[in-house]
Amino acid sequence: MKVYRLKKKLNGYKRGTQFYLISESEFIGVKEFVLRTEDLTNRIVINESDFLNHFAYIKEIF
Repeated sequence: MKVYRLKKKLNGYKRGTQFYLISESEFIGVKEFVLRTEDLTNRIVINESDFLNHFAYIKEIF
């Protein structure tokens, strides 16, 4: 599982919040990413451009 950190404020989450990348899917050229907060209570679904602009890779676990 990959861990990402928020680079900029997004959807009410503060900069620096850590997220786990749960799923990434592509349908007819449109990529969507599902991320969960570090405590696994909240999830967000975003498109590829938001993902690239707002998240920085931290590490891979497992």
